Amino acid sequence: MKNFKKTRHFECPLSSFFESKSFERKRSNPINKSLLLIIGIISLTLFSCEKDIDIDLPDSERKLVVEGSIEPGLPPFIMLTKTEGYFNPVDINSLQNAFIHNAIIFVNNGTNNVQLTEICTSDLDTSLLPSVAQLIGVSLENVKNFGFCLYTTLDPLMFGEVGKTYSLSIQAEGKILTSTTTIPSPVVMDSYWYEDQPGYTDYGYLWFKLNDPQPLGTAYRIYTQRLGKDDRLLPANGSVFDDKFFNGISFEAFIFRGHEINSQHPQDIGGLRDYFEQGDTIIIKFCTIDQPHFQFLNTFEIASFNNGNPFTAPISIKSNIEGGLGIWGGYGVSYDTLIAVD
Repeated sequence: MKNFKKTRHFECPLSSFFESKSFERKRSNPINKSLLLIIGIISLTLFSCEKDIDIDLPDSERKLVVEGSIEPGLPPFIMLTKTEGYFNPVDINSLQNAFIHNAIIFVNNGTNNVQLTEICTSDLDTSLLPSVAQLIGVSLENVKNFGFCLYTTLDPLMFGEVGKTYSLSIQAEGKILTSTTTIPSPVVMDSYWYEDQPGYTDYGYLWFKLNDPQPLGTAYRIYTQRLGKDDRLLPANGSVFDDKFFNGISFEAFIFRGHEINSQHPQDIGGLRDYFEQGDTIIIKFCTIDQPHFQFLNTFEIASFNNGNPFTAPISIKSNIEGGLGIWGGYGVSYDTLIAVD
């Protein structure tokens, strides 16, 4: 997505106006001279060539941001950060300082109440980093070069179970944040297949057929990973959808391949960035999510797609975090593998 930056200068090329041929033919006429003088004075009054405007913007309140998830058979993962001022410099130090340390975080599943432990990737053995990158949804390169801190637990009593509700409570920097999510029963995709896009012989989309169940309100998220090409499961480009328009029916659709942000790989730029290639082995992670989780991800993706577009209205990203921003969401998960053959 391109970012457009516009700087507006009100320029007044009055010299070209006064030197025009039409003026030369009439400059002996005193009425025309007076009229042009008045026009010139008005123009100079209304339009200055450049004007610097200084606006004193007050510091915005720093808020805590939660990025948390839980899946069947896995522990909860929470990343806790704080917002920064819009005009504050962004560098590796400011990003690392955004992490909130020493927070008191509990997750409750209705039976057990377990406190999470803070873990930073800089303290882990490098052999564990690929798994961590996969679990927290961050590129391996960023995990290695930047480092992340998160809260989790190895207590099996708090590993995710389908159908259970999980309550989150956070105490940090004098604030209390709470949220609740459920791991929905996974809806298994009916089938997947690959088709070349018209005009190409080796590149195309991943197609699927889904039988959406009743009742209304089921929502989904889909990830893919190309073995040998992608370091982790990547959310599709436009990864979330719900059954608002196809509740209880069977339908077919295709997905755009996801890619790492700012990737410079030849297949991630230009006309091939949304396609899979013939011969790709594709791992597919298909997730069922609840409506608050969908509303967050949907508004987040729309805001990301619209970033820098001056012709779109701003959108407010929805959150299910009381007292802060972000998401605490459960995933009902199913996996499949497909070899891309037309």
